[in-house]
Amino acid sequence: MKTSLSAESAFADAAAGAQKYSRVAVLLHWMIALLILANVALGLTVALMPDGSLSDTAIRFVIDTHKSIGITVLGLAIVRVLWRLTHRPPPLPAEFPSWERAAAHAAHVVLYVLIFAMPLSGWLHDSAWVAAASHPMYLYGLVPWPRIGFIMNLDAGTKEQLHAQFGALHTACSYALYGVLALHIAGALKHQWVDRHSVLRRMMP
Repeated sequence: MKTSLSAESAFADAAAGAQKYSRVAVLLHWMIALLILANVALGLTVALMPDGSLSDTAIRFVIDTHKSIGITVLGLAIVRVLWRLTHRPPPLPAEFPSWERAAAHAAHVVLYVLIFAMPLSGWLHDSAWVAAASHPMYLYGLVPWPRIGFIMNLDAGTKEQLHAQFGALHTACSYALYGVLALHIAGALKHQWVDRHSVLRRMMP
């Protein structure tokens, strides 16, 4: 009897494990999510604070930290995609209708595109900054990080125009990311609490 129960328990554990993402995928998912939330907070800190409420040194620290986190997210996103391509994700619950499966897939694709577009547009925006040459960038104040060379080598007028355009693109991507993240979270909560599909545990440690 004990042997039978042990076998059933092992089978149940294996079946539950097959429905979960790998530990590496879970770690990358939550690291990227937390870093994005931190960067949203940093961006809003500068945008919403009244003029003159922060010193130039404090503003520079917040902006430089925002840039460093953005580059970190870009690196982690590359690792996440490579891991996803080489490790098959767990299937969605069988109860999901086909349209929900298609919607979930489309939302993930858009989410990945925006996760890449955000740091890349920010990097372009920073590289077009007219003072970039005299203000080298360091990740977390320690590691030198290059700007995009061909952008920096443009004339000042062109860089100023591109700086504004890339900034607008970065802002647009951020709002789009907020919307997709809200839908992603709402969908996960709906499936968990309304439909009673255990989707959250697939990405939990």
